[in-house]
Amino acid sequence: MRHRKAGRKLGRNTAHRKALLRNMVTALFEQGRIQTTDAKAKEVRRVAEKLITKARRGTLHARRQALAYVRGRDAVARLFEEIAPRYKDRPGGYTRIIKLGRRRGDNAPLSILELVDGPYATDEGKGEEVASAPEAEG
Repeated sequence: MRHRKAGRKLGRNTAHRKALLRNMVTALFEQGRIQTTDAKAKEVRRVAEKLITKARRGTLHARRQALAYVRGRDAVARLFEEIAPRYKDRPGGYTRIIKLGRRRGDNAPLSILELVDGPYATDEGKGEEVASAPEAEG
């Protein structure tokens, strides 16, 4: 039985899974959005949201905890200086998962994981870039 065992194994051993999640979280913070499978996106979302919540505190301890997980000082600097201030008044829900369909080679379900209100913010999660609505005439 797997009662109270949270998280997916993703078909990998522990070290490979940890490395995969660290790399994907780093890419998410550096680029603002990543494309991956549904299961990986859901696991990366769990880690990323916890790191953003830590970064909102802005303490030295929180920065060191983020540096212990995220690969690269540039990604951590971006997390603390750009991403965390953007969500200072938001009580969670910093990411969004947009379903894309299935991958051609192995029929795996694909998704885009992106930061909400980020550089790639989409309208209603439909994939179109947000544009200002034209003024109604008359």
